[in-house]
Amino acid sequence: MSTPTLAVLVPLLPFLGALAGLLLGRTAPGFVKPLAVLPTLAAAVLAVLVALRQGGGKAIDTATELTPTGSVPIELSLHLDGFAVMVAVLVGLVATCVQIYSTAYLREDPRYPSYAALVSLFTSAMLLVVYSGDLMVLLVGWEIMGICSYFLVGHYWETEAARSASLKAFLVTKLGDVPFLIGLFALATDAGSFRITKILGTVAAGGLDHPTLIALLLLAGVAGKSAQFPLHTWLPDAMAGPTPVSALIHAATMVAAGVYFVARLLPVFAASRAALVVLAVMAAVTMVGSALAALAQDDIKRVLAYSTIGQLGYMTGALAVGDRAAAVFHLLSHGAFKALLFLGAGVIIHAAGTNSLAAMSRMDGLAKRIPDAFWTMTIALLALAAFPPFAGFFSKEAVLVAAEHTAGGHSELAPSAAGWVVLVAGVLTALLTAAYATRLWLMAFRGRGAAAPDHGKEPVAMTGVLWLLAVPSVGFGLLAGPLSDFFDGRELTPSLTTSVLGTGAAAVGAVLTYALWQRAQAQAALAPAVPAGAGAATAGAPATGAVPASVVAAESAAESPEVAEVTHDHPIVSTAPAADPGRALLGPLHRHAAVGFHLDAVYDRLFVRPVRAAAALVRFLDREVVDSYVRGAGLGPRLLGTLVRRAQTGNVQSYLSALLAGAVVLAIATAVLANVNAGS
Repeated sequence: MSTPTLAVLVPLLPFLGALAGLLLGRTAPGFVKPLAVLPTLAAAVLAVLVALRQGGGKAIDTATELTPTGSVPIELSLHLDGFAVMVAVLVGLVATCVQIYSTAYLREDPRYPSYAALVSLFTSAMLLVVYSGDLMVLLVGWEIMGICSYFLVGHYWETEAARSASLKAFLVTKLGDVPFLIGLFALATDAGSFRITKILGTVAAGGLDHPTLIALLLLAGVAGKSAQFPLHTWLPDAMAGPTPVSALIHAATMVAAGVYFVARLLPVFAASRAALVVLAVMAAVTMVGSALAALAQDDIKRVLAYSTIGQLGYMTGALAVGDRAAAVFHLLSHGAFKALLFLGAGVIIHAAGTNSLAAMSRMDGLAKRIPDAFWTMTIALLALAAFPPFAGFFSKEAVLVAAEHTAGGHSELAPSAAGWVVLVAGVLTALLTAAYATRLWLMAFRGRGAAAPDHGKEPVAMTGVLWLLAVPSVGFGLLAGPLSDFFDGRELTPSLTTSVLGTGAAAVGAVLTYALWQRAQAQAALAPAVPAGAGAATAGAPATGAVPASVVAAESAAESPEVAEVTHDHPIVSTAPAADPGRALLGPLHRHAAVGFHLDAVYDRLFVRPVRAAAALVRFLDREVVDSYVRGAGLGPRLLGTLVRRAQTGNVQSYLSALLAGAVVLAIATAVLANVNAGS
């Protein structure tokens, strides 16, 4: 079987699995899990086989015209280069892990069949984006992912949080997709084709008439899909969905699609130096702002959500300095350890009975209850903080090396200003990333208080997946050399300068956070417990300064249905102040960072309220003005009909009298007119 044929099967198998799962979910529930896992697993195996055959060599291109359009043709085409085949392997691996993990995590969920089918469809759409060589076909996968995210984020649609989060994710991403679509059409018009290879050929020949405009329009869609400032606000709220969905969205699909799109079409963006500067500024603001926000979050999943936004900022920063190899390298390593972080967080939530880090910090022995999650989460957090020799160190260093290279004026693609912006923001973000990673680890696994609940050993389907993802989280960075052919032949090795800067900043962040946590622990030990009061009484807890974790979690992380669904009971924890080093690190900035620096409030005032006011005005005009004319047009004939109806009495004498009276009137009128005419 040829390599293109195998590549066609990679997105096709999950699609067929999704279709079969939707059709058989109710009538044959026993087939749901096999239909969820096996097609995705087969697609992952085929993706690996395609990568081995492609081998990082010359790109494989094949196409067939989909339909004649009379102008710009639309083709079903494949473009298999080193980046495409490696990203497809990541998508297949993470999707398979998510499907296996979900069989245990959502085993009691009555909507699991539709959930599993949507995950398969989501996977198929991302694989279509990765392998597609035509922008219109890529757009199909791009939009299918948006629809799937709407349904998956809103999986627990009974809750207001899930409904609002799914709608917000859909609307914000669509806000970026409108200029994105315009940019695609403008690009195809200049190039005369939607085919990626032809577009890149046109760019190389200098055939783009409006490179800056096209690049900025496309960046709007990328900002929405990859959750970059200022269209990033949907991603933290998307944590209302099931945890495995978060792993899939954050690690290998949706948010990675925007970064991959820019990497695939980097020459288009590099044709405009202004667009690269805009991209660099967007990346820098995203990196630093999201890292500060992560330090202030109490919900463990929201910490990881802001972490994803920041790591995507590193990727877009690498693209802004013209190095797509570093961007995709970080995308791959981040996909492994971020999937591990989210799936590990699911195990922690399962065991602790809450999303709240404050509640976890008041539990003792949580690490001993879930040793698999403890060790694998530790590995993933070290990779996130970019400590050597973990994968995150090598990929983040590749980004910093690229930024340093551009800042020194050695890049032919990007201006040195973009390099300095990315380099400074990258080093600062390295410090903040290590700080919030250390904070999460300390608050989740080094809590003090009542003993953590023991629900027994976690299912193998959950813990086995964690250890599988731990392998690339540790060792993928070491493969940068052997896999250089897949990355345009680039040697993605760290330099001494960036290693000292990045690792030194991370070490400072980790040590400072640990010192502040120790101080916070001492202060919390001296502080008296808050009286249980009415909250404890309501929850049925003893009035001894201890309440259920479900009450404590409400401080900043309201419980979601999945918490109640996957836990047996809620532990009793102390209500003493939580030892949170984030408050000391951020100081007065903490309350602003906790709400995402009020961007949602700003958007509410700038966009939501004016749109609602305009809608209210249109509603008034429609009901009170337009409808008045409509009602008036009907009222006139109605009144006339009423008058005419009064004359219809059904009495023959009345009709004859009226006829006679009319004849007399006509005779008199005729006589009068005749006299008038005779006199004149």
